[in-house]
Amino acid sequence: MTLKEQLNDAMKAAMKARDDLRLSAVRMVRSAVKNREIDQKKELDDQGVVEVVTTLVKQRRESIRMYQEGNRPELAQKENDELNILLGFLPEQLTIEEIEKLVSRVVHEINAQGAKDMGRVMKALTPLTSGKADGKTVSDIVRKQLA
Repeated sequence: MTLKEQLNDAMKAAMKARDDLRLSAVRMVRSAVKNREIDQKKELDDQGVVEVVTTLVKQRRESIRMYQEGNRPELAQKENDELNILLGFLPEQLTIEEIEKLVSRVVHEINAQGAKDMGRVMKALTPLTSGKADGKTVSDIVRKQLA
């Protein structure tokens, strides 16, 4: 079953269960996917849908941070609830330890020497971590290992 079919099924289930939060989050994802398809003038495959969901996850994390800094815990909680729903549509996320092992392996494979090689390491890592790990987390780990 494709990710788009899963989104349709999740929307139907949320409607039947009268789960407004889940219905709202799934509709938001479907809308973002449709907009991306219109922009690119082609239908997205699962990888394209994962990229859209990843973008929405990043937006939610940033919103949570901003709401917490602005002392708005009720809005931060709503964003966090949506974030948890969105994460359900992404592939299993890598743990910090798994990311560190992956970074170590890539650094060794391309023989990276220091911070100047960070771009090469990130370029090699991106296809391996896309949709499975937050880019900022990966970047922080790479920076730490190259230092």
